[in-house]
Amino acid sequence: MKKTNGTRAGNGVQEGNGVVIQTRGLRKYYVLGAETVRAVRGVDLEIKRGEFVAIMGPSGSGKSTFMNLIGCLDTPTAGEYWLNGRQVSELSDDQLARVRNRDIGFVFQTFNLLPRQTSLHNVELPLIYAGTPAKERKRRAEDKLARVGLADRMGHKPPELSGGQRQRVAIARALVNDPALLLADEPTGNLDSQTSREIVDILRQLNAMGQTIILVTHEADIAAAASRQVHLMDGLVERDFLNPGAAN
Repeated sequence: MKKTNGTRAGNGVQEGNGVVIQTRGLRKYYVLGAETVRAVRGVDLEIKRGEFVAIMGPSGSGKSTFMNLIGCLDTPTAGEYWLNGRQVSELSDDQLARVRNRDIGFVFQTFNLLPRQTSLHNVELPLIYAGTPAKERKRRAEDKLARVGLADRMGHKPPELSGGQRQRVAIARALVNDPALLLADEPTGNLDSQTSREIVDILRQLNAMGQTIILVTHEADIAAAASRQVHLMDGLVERDFLNPGAAN
């Protein structure tokens, strides 16, 4: 890794060098009875600010476990994970919860919206948890809904929206805290092909505005939109390459 003039955060990555994510020897093992499952077996990966990276791999490759580690939803068995110059693999559960709310925006396949609340309120939720004043919450939520093309759907509830619109609400919610990382786990898994392309287009537009995105998918045509692909196999990085064919 090249030296920079940034300030070193402990013995890990340097702040100011544009690195959002760095993992070193990241491992996650599960003990199931007499068997030890080595889901992630030593992943070294660096993702810089503004990258759009697709994580791929077949069932059992470790991509879901790796996503949970990157999203601070699980803690590693061994190795280091640095997010924005901070070694989050050493944080307590309460500290990890704050990181998840502040630094990471999540988009899931199943949307995870509150069905009885409006789009606006669903997007405001992370700000409510963060203690943001009501006026500021509303302004930021409205801004993010407009950014994903739902300025005219703010008062609608999830059952009144199409699948694609619900996923747009979920994306707006993920963005409302201006996270360092947008983590999308199979975001098109419940959508038809046309709507999937629309969601991918939104992700590409956000990336063009500087948002760092990690997209976990098993669909090659969805991954093709990312500028870089990382393929996992048996808990290890099998391939890591730039994708010059990504649509602009």
